Amino acid sequence: MTRAPYAADPAAPRGREFDNRSGSARAEVRGPRSEFQRDRDRIIHSMSFRRLKSKTQVFIAPEGDHYRTRLTHSLEVAQIGRVLARALGLDEDLTEALCLAHDMGHPPFGHAGEAALSEAMQRHGGFCHNAQSMRTLMRLESPYPDYDGLNLTWDLLEGLAKHNGPVEAPNWALAELDAAFPFDLGAWPSLEAQIAAVADDIAYDNHDIDDGLRAGFLGLDDLLELDFLEHQWRAVEKRFPNAPRERQLRELVRDQIGLMVNDVLEHTRANISGMTSVDEVRAAGKQLAGFSPGFAAQERSLKTFMYDKLYYHPEQVAAAGRARDVVARLFAAYSQDHRLMPPEWQARLPKDDPQRARTIADFIAGMSDRFAMEACTKIYGEAPQGLSNV
Repeated sequence: MTRAPYAADPAAPRGREFDNRSGSARAEVRGPRSEFQRDRDRIIHSMSFRRLKSKTQVFIAPEGDHYRTRLTHSLEVAQIGRVLARALGLDEDLTEALCLAHDMGHPPFGHAGEAALSEAMQRHGGFCHNAQSMRTLMRLESPYPDYDGLNLTWDLLEGLAKHNGPVEAPNWALAELDAAFPFDLGAWPSLEAQIAAVADDIAYDNHDIDDGLRAGFLGLDDLLELDFLEHQWRAVEKRFPNAPRERQLRELVRDQIGLMVNDVLEHTRANISGMTSVDEVRAAGKQLAGFSPGFAAQERSLKTFMYDKLYYHPEQVAAAGRARDVVARLFAAYSQDHRLMPPEWQARLPKDDPQRARTIADFIAGMSDRFAMEACTKIYGEAPQGLSNV
């Protein structure tokens, strides 16, 4: 595939944090992989990535194995991201690595767990899963003997820090990392990072519908409240009049993904026409990769619909409240008695806040749903009840 002039170049990355410092004893084995392929592989082989298999996407601690988790969601984002990157002549490996890593800072129980940690950390600088992803990759996930973190390229880390756009007010975690390895937070990132962000939107907009239908929290009548979905549904019925309803609904989800992908490609191509370098992309001062204005309005209405019908469904709200309680109780217990933490975490625990509280938050954020429930059971003598609603 011919690389476009505005694509990130794996032969000329902007370095790695510790490669750029004198005194590093590590001799890198180069081999056949590009720099961005090495980034991707370090992410895939990390423990933090593996733990995503048991972290909530939409449904908390589902009893069935047909629902998406953070891991399967990340894989689906990467698939969509690679399709978009290939069609636009971007670096597929950097795009894939960004997609795979974008949720690595999510705590157990998804946004419910994040809300609990944010409240617990309110006096200590707060908690943000995006910044925690950076902290995980740069400081916490540390398999190498002579430095902390995975020592990923600046290009990957910059894209992860800003995949949703420039960051005007970074929280303490991102600000601390930016001071050590500056990411030019006020500028837009590469097209690979922008594509990773829109691939995330496409994946969860549609796959959350799929999971909501499977769980019975959404029905066809709900979907038909949106004119553009109603139009798509009629087209599916016309093409497959005798197919079972379940297959028709899955075809609807596939069609919607295809429409979104094609819209992003058309709109992005128009925006980047004539660009000759990744520096021009960063200097453009606006988002270049994304939905057209008309489709963006439809996508916003779809998100509003999903919050009303699925994310804020009474059963979801109740389960999220119980999940927040688990995380809050864990934070309180470890804050009161650090001996409840594993020995390796006790050894690294600072004596004073805010560093002490932040380390406790690091430990909890790395937990899977299952591990958090087991830890809570061990500390308090009773298992959390009512967390799974599917």
